[in-house]
Amino acid sequence: MRQPAIPPAFAPTPRSEATLPRLYVPEEVAAVLGCSAWWVKDRARRRLIPFTRVGRAYRFTGEHLAEIIRMHEARPTSPRQHPAPAPVPKAPTPKPSLPSAVPTARLRARPPRRARQSQFGTAA
Repeated sequence: MRQPAIPPAFAPTPRSEATLPRLYVPEEVAAVLGCSAWWVKDRARRRLIPFTRVGRAYRFTGEHLAEIIRMHEARPTSPRQHPAPAPVPKAPTPKPSLPSAVPTARLRARPPRRARQSQFGTAA
């Protein structure tokens, strides 16, 4: 009798268990990140964070989680410097005055849709 080319799932080898990464569900990732599971699923759906899709479910490895944390890490843009002395205030410049007789267009409200439909009647 021939043996199957793929070993059955109920008899895992010790070597294959060590190579498979642990997959986390969105609720576990949300607990680690301190956010909601909805946020994690929404970001994965919009492809803004790395994920693995198993069927219709989002799953995350430890590497994905580390990358998500790195992506949202905020670093200072430049080293902190001593504050500069306050600038001397300048004399205020006069603002040009607007002419008082500026023509303005009067806005008119559009009639409601139901009033416009009754003007034309119904088609038979």
